[in-house]
Amino acid sequence: MSKQVDRRNWLKQSAAVSTVLATGVHSQLASATSNSPTEKLNIASIGVGGRAAGNLQGLEDENIVVIVDTDQNALDQAGSRYKQARKYRDFRVMLEKETNRIDAVLVSCADHTHAPAAAMAMRMKKHVYCEKPLAHTVYEARVLANLAREHNLATQMGTQIHAGNNYRRVVELVQSGAIGEIRDVHVWVGVNYSGQHLVTGKSAPKNVDWDLWQGPSPARPYCESQNSEGAVENIYRFHWRWFWDYGTGGLGDFGCHYMDLAHWALELKNPTRVSASGPTPLLHNTTAGIVVDYDYPARGDLPPVRMTWYDGGKKPEIVSQLKGKDGKPLNWGNGQLFIGSQGMIISDYSKHMLLPVDQFADFERPEPTIADSLGHHREWTHAIRTGDPTTCNFEYSGALSESVLLGVAAYRSGMPIEWDAENLKVTNSPQTQQWIHKEYRKGWTL
Repeated sequence: MSKQVDRRNWLKQSAAVSTVLATGVHSQLASATSNSPTEKLNIASIGVGGRAAGNLQGLEDENIVVIVDTDQNALDQAGSRYKQARKYRDFRVMLEKETNRIDAVLVSCADHTHAPAAAMAMRMKKHVYCEKPLAHTVYEARVLANLAREHNLATQMGTQIHAGNNYRRVVELVQSGAIGEIRDVHVWVGVNYSGQHLVTGKSAPKNVDWDLWQGPSPARPYCESQNSEGAVENIYRFHWRWFWDYGTGGLGDFGCHYMDLAHWALELKNPTRVSASGPTPLLHNTTAGIVVDYDYPARGDLPPVRMTWYDGGKKPEIVSQLKGKDGKPLNWGNGQLFIGSQGMIISDYSKHMLLPVDQFADFERPEPTIADSLGHHREWTHAIRTGDPTTCNFEYSGALSESVLLGVAAYRSGMPIEWDAENLKVTNSPQTQQWIHKEYRKGWTL
């Protein structure tokens, strides 16, 4: 796509587009970067392994012109696939040098560097796709949503399941009133991010810039992750998820996927109270077996809702009492349960069921009202070209991420949170405010 963007033209286009999807999802305007829908976008990817590799593959019909990673080996391997892409270790250097060559940025690094990377890109007027959770702290998520709105950028958070038809059908059932008024939702995921510990004593591999990888987090000597059986793994590829300085545990990793459905279907945004229970929080290590209660206020004609999160093998008691068509207990390892005044809906990524089964035997489903997705990555590139909103833009996904991260803050603080969303303030516990945002180390900014 062309280096020079007609900003005035696309701002006019954006202003003419509705800011709210017909489905009720909050949406800021995406901006068209070119007058030609056939031109390929020039994309820079911050991160190349893990989810980044999958995201890159989803965008291979565009031009991958820059790749960034702190691991030189991973960078070289990705470079063999994207041969025309320039390679960098530091995304800050890349954005400064390549700003006139790129239209959009893919952020798929570890949680703790999502926000600094995305914020810098958006201030340079680049469209951004960012992996979930959108940020490492509640404050960061709010900043990213505000920047996207301020600059009229096309944004998308990496909640790929959001693009599937199963979630769409559940949203339609809920919003059609199929199970009546909903005041309670349960969300459970069996993931267990516990039992890992930091170990030091080794030098960083020559291929890894450890100081750079740590980003805004507190500097420490190179360390690895060791489980209870003594097995040792590197942190910089995946095991960072087990440590608070870099990740957000099971809740942060899966909350944006599984809580997404309730946020979408029930038009949830900011809870007013969040409380958490589980094992005694550890200073550095994440734990599992956490239960979090989120209390959301009424929204127009919709009543207040309590949503409860469970991980590490915990489940809502009511799930064990549910039975399928064969009369046998349902055994859903992960899922969501909507409890309405006239029935229930149980769901997961790929399937859902109306309960009790006998009650809905002759139920006629509502006609589909939510269009099929173009594909999660294609929604984003389409938004860049046309100004159409994405369904998981930073306005929507920022609020979802805030809820997820408030659960992390409530758990780590050991205290319930009375939440003033407008002012990003914990009103009942000043000491808990430290979990809403963090201090960046020197050289790093938001």
